[in-house]
Amino acid sequence: MTGTCENCAYNVYDDILDEYVCEAYLDEDEFYRLSQSRGPCPYYRSGDDYELVRHQN
Repeated sequence: MTGTCENCAYNVYDDILDEYVCEAYLDEDEFYRLSQSRGPCPYYRSGDDYELVRHQN
C-alpha cells in the first residue's frame, strides 16, 4: 500500500502530546517490524471516505 502518515486515517492529533500520533492498533511484534521496515506502511488506510465509491464507478 502507498501513502503518507499525513493523510492516513490512523493519524490523529493528540491534544495532550500536542502532536499527531498513529493510532493503528499494533502488538509489540508488529510495531517492531514496522519500525525496522523501510518500505510502505502495510497498515496505511486512506482517510478519504469516498475513495471506494470512486473506485466502483
